[in-house]
Amino acid sequence: RPEEEAEGRRPGPMSWLRNAVHRAVEAGGGGISLTTRTVRTGLGYAGQAVVGGARLINGIGNRYYKSLKLTAKRLEEDALSCRGEERVQLLRQWLVDLKETERAASSMPADGPNQTAPVLDLYVDYEKADEPMTFFHVFLYSQALECIVPSMIHEVPTEEEVSLLSEIFGMCLNGGEDVHNTLLSSICDLADLFSCYSDEVLAKRDELLQFAQCAISGVKINSEIARLDNEIMQLQQEINAIDAVRANTTRNRNKASPRDPEDFKTAVAEVRLCSRMEDLVLKKKSIHPGDSLETHFQKVDKLKVLSESLANSCTKAEKRIMENRLQREESLTFKVTKTNEVSITEKELEGEISGLQKRRGQLEVELSKVNTKLNATIVKLKKTREEKDQFDEASNQIVLHLKAKEDELSRSVASSKVEASTVRAWINFLEDTWKVQSLYEEIKEKQANDELDRCGVCFVNLIKHHVSACVGRAEYLCRLYKDLC
Repeated sequence: RPEEEAEGRRPGPMSWLRNAVHRAVEAGGGGISLTTRTVRTGLGYAGQAVVGGARLINGIGNRYYKSLKLTAKRLEEDALSCRGEERVQLLRQWLVDLKETERAASSMPADGPNQTAPVLDLYVDYEKADEPMTFFHVFLYSQALECIVPSMIHEVPTEEEVSLLSEIFGMCLNGGEDVHNTLLSSICDLADLFSCYSDEVLAKRDELLQFAQCAISGVKINSEIARLDNEIMQLQQEINAIDAVRANTTRNRNKASPRDPEDFKTAVAEVRLCSRMEDLVLKKKSIHPGDSLETHFQKVDKLKVLSESLANSCTKAEKRIMENRLQREESLTFKVTKTNEVSITEKELEGEISGLQKRRGQLEVELSKVNTKLNATIVKLKKTREEKDQFDEASNQIVLHLKAKEDELSRSVASSKVEASTVRAWINFLEDTWKVQSLYEEIKEKQANDELDRCGVCFVNLIKHHVSACVGRAEYLCRLYKDLC
């Protein structure tokens, strides 16, 4: 297709089928020339553009459109900054807005001249020419849900917050109620572990919170996929309506009657609808939200390495604690032995002093010698006691130092164990969210393949219809020619 080549896109797998249908339609066009059809098609496009622009200008004049990017930024800032009661009020407001959007979508009236749709706040991206979005699509477009989850982990949520978040998960996440309850339970467990995780050893708190954000992004409903699903559903309804009208017309019309040129315009329009639906399905199939398989394995491997490093650190610290305990026991044993020896020496010296004092009264002649020996013995006793006091003080300092070192190592072991349990919980959380994401990818792949098959069937039916019409017209012209001859 020229327009696809001009835009740098690769033609779809059924481009040859579309080209065949175009040729079949042009071959049965009768007296309508290619130039005339091209001019009429260009005028049709111009008319549609004028009507669409008039509707947009009329819509802007009648109601107020909010900025998509500013609203998404405000939602993300509120999710990051709100704490306590403000966070509860924020979750309530989100839930109310989401339910109002869902209620308005479910009660949307059919198109009619005298029917009015419910009034909702609409949001547009002024840099793009996309259709206005509701709050639900803006909420999915923003990172508000990814930002509120780290807030819940950083500050343990209350029962009311868990209940509100459960309802929001039910509207904005893939999977069933069991999956959402499992995610909420995991988030509460991570919050409990995070409250005890204050000292960082190897794993960084901010990095773990970022991993949790990416995991939630993988299971959140993608806003672009939701928009594409809505457009695909509308196109399918239009194709079904055209098929029903064509089937009714085929039953009421004589096959030998000449074809109306409007039928060929309708066929071209149907081909364009099928082509547009195929492009949307291929675009939907190419969207992969969340982490890729390689990124997921890299994160899990990194956390496993951190967990093993923390376990090794704990083992080494515990070994050093045992060594310090042995040293302390040896110091205490040496202290007791030395104290006993000093006590025995002290008792012996005291007994000797007592005997000498008794002999002093009896030995007045030898008083000077006894006094000299007595003074020497007293000096020796004093020196021994000083040595004992100094030794006791040094031993007490060693014991206190070893005790303080043991306390510090014990705190390090406790912090490492808490961080290791936190990292293991994060590994389990990432594995669970990855399973949900993988399941959703398989479902989306299967749905895209089914929709591509339906597109192929639609093209085949269209070819059969127009080929049979061309055969009937040829037979009619042959009979007319024979009659004229």
